[in-house]
Amino acid sequence: MNVSHGSVHPVEDVPTTDGAVPHPLRVRMKDLPGMPGTHGGLALRLSQLFFSAAALVVMATTSDFPSVTAFCYLVAAAGLQCLWSCSLAIVDVYALLVRRTLQNHRVVCFFTLGDGMTSTLTFAAACASAGITVLIDNDLDSCAHNHCAQFETATAMAFISWFTALPSFLLNFWSLASR
Repeated sequence: MNVSHGSVHPVEDVPTTDGAVPHPLRVRMKDLPGMPGTHGGLALRLSQLFFSAAALVVMATTSDFPSVTAFCYLVAAAGLQCLWSCSLAIVDVYALLVRRTLQNHRVVCFFTLGDGMTSTLTFAAACASAGITVLIDNDLDSCAHNHCAQFETATAMAFISWFTALPSFLLNFWSLASR
């Protein structure tokens, strides 16, 4: 039996004569700005760090934030978001300096889980703080006795921090799901 196998005698693809590309070019996830190890990813991490640090500092400088549990939760969530964003910004800077991609399956899974948890905690804390701020301002009319402007500023910074954390989570989740 004289049969030739493809692994023994490789056969080349016949090129197309009409000039059409047989497989259209696709954009790979690692090429998108905002992914870990890119300049866009570093910009997202630094903006997360900035806005969560602003929410943390503004809320922590008020004298009566410990009396409300939602405000304590905002301080804790903003602090965790600061630590997470700072550590991943350092990883992004390292990846950019050594020109490595952060597309390892385990790394992307770790980033996805961390981004999902911290963004969920930040969003929940911002919503809880917004509810208490509305209660103090509109329902109780006791802004004269409280630091309503600082509470509102810290809550707004927490929401903006969540808005910048959400693209990081979605891009990492998309990258993880497309494997």
